Amino acid sequence: FDSCCHQCQSSLFYAVKFSSKSQARTLTDISTMASLANKGSSLVSTLMTQARPKLNVFMKYAKVELTPPSPGDIPAIRDGIARIISGARTGAWKNLTVREAWLNTLVTMEVCFWFYAGECIGKRHLVGYSV
Repeated sequence: FDSCCHQCQSSLFYAVKFSSKSQARTLTDISTMASLANKGSSLVSTLMTQARPKLNVFMKYAKVELTPPSPGDIPAIRDGIARIISGARTGAWKNLTVREAWLNTLVTMEVCFWFYAGECIGKRHLVGYSV
């Protein structure tokens, strides 16, 4: 440094001073990130503990309700469709309570919405087909 001018020495001083500040800032950032990681892992642990019973109930019903129909289910499906057709022919739908009619309407709407969602996924557009 003897041959350097005063300006070089002062810029070196500021570089060292800035470097020590950035190291201190980096250490602070690292400790902050470590504390966030600890808090995050404890939060995830708490969430998993609270969610486990609900997840178990979901899995219990999902195994039954979300499976595709087996060959043993086909006769029951045929009977259900036959009941719907005979009820439409005989006018049994006129004897439904308002609650039953509303629930049937909701189920029909759900089937239509899922069909439409499948169509949108299949054609990859909301409207129309690429022709």
